[in-house]
Amino acid sequence: MSFPSRLAGALWVLGLASCTSISTNTNYDPNFVQEVAVYRTYSWLPMREGADPNVYNPIIQARVHQAVDRELRSRGYKLAEPGQKADFEIGWHGAINHKVDVDYVNHYYGYAWDPWYDPFYGPVAYGGAGVSTPVVREYREGTLILDIVDTGSNKLVWRGTAQAELSENSDAKKSQELISQAVDKMLKKFPPEPVKQ
Repeated sequence: MSFPSRLAGALWVLGLASCTSISTNTNYDPNFVQEVAVYRTYSWLPMREGADPNVYNPIIQARVHQAVDRELRSRGYKLAEPGQKADFEIGWHGAINHKVDVDYVNHYYGYAWDPWYDPFYGPVAYGGAGVSTPVVREYREGTLILDIVDTGSNKLVWRGTAQAELSENSDAKKSQELISQAVDKMLKKFPPEPVKQ
């Protein structure tokens, strides 16, 4: 695999498209809400081995760690020293999915629309009302998942997921900003609020 190909793959999560929104979702184990509320220290789980190197590589890992560490530090969490047992561990996962989107033009506001047709005077050029053309668009969607694991029980207690369309031309600075946006958006819901009875 050529260096440009490896670099392009390495930037999968770094290239979250600036023109699209980042959708996020979180879930948690309600049985661990009290434990999670008193967490203070954390450590990182090792990067997944033997997976797609376009996704799991040191470049992406460093970018994800930087964004998460900054956000957690700003809220009082501390990265545990080597050999120190932390309250929780963080793992990250990533994926690139190829998507196909089909849109039909000329159906604005629920009725057929054609810029070349005047319903009162007939066709201006070609086509006409009722003409609907499918437009197929292929794109890549990146997914970033953050997992919080309780160190004592080794159980997954919280998961955040962020998804966005990947940009083909995003520089490193913009990419880091977008990773940070995705991480911030997910971690806003960490720790989870206890369910009110």
